[in-house]
Amino acid sequence: QVQLKESGGGLVQPGDSLTLACAASGRIASINSMAWYRLAQAGKRELVAIQRGPAGTEYADSAKGRFTLSLDDYADTLYLQMNNLKPEDTATYVCYADLVHWEGEETRGDVFWGQGTQVTVSS
Repeated sequence: QVQLKESGGGLVQPGDSLTLACAASGRIASINSMAWYRLAQAGKRELVAIQRGPAGTEYADSAKGRFTLSLDDYADTLYLQMNNLKPEDTATYVCYADLVHWEGEETRGDVFWGQGTQVTVSS
């Protein structure tokens, strides 16, 4: 069974940095894309950054120049390096994966979500 396990959240001050990690486990055949979304206090879910494999990486305007997304293909782990954090970055960050996994001797494409990790930026 495929699972997404997130880590790296915490309480930091403005200007600090954090690195989030999302490890995908299970019988994974291939990864189509992985991404980080965030759910702010208002409840709206927004895309922060997405890795589309060979297609490259896309960032939200608010993340460009500050956040860097990287995928470790060997470990099936997605990292989000967040620099110069701001109070408006405060949110629950949730990992997303669109991947192909094995079920028995067949493969199946599915979308998976992590449980989320809290990032709080406050003085």
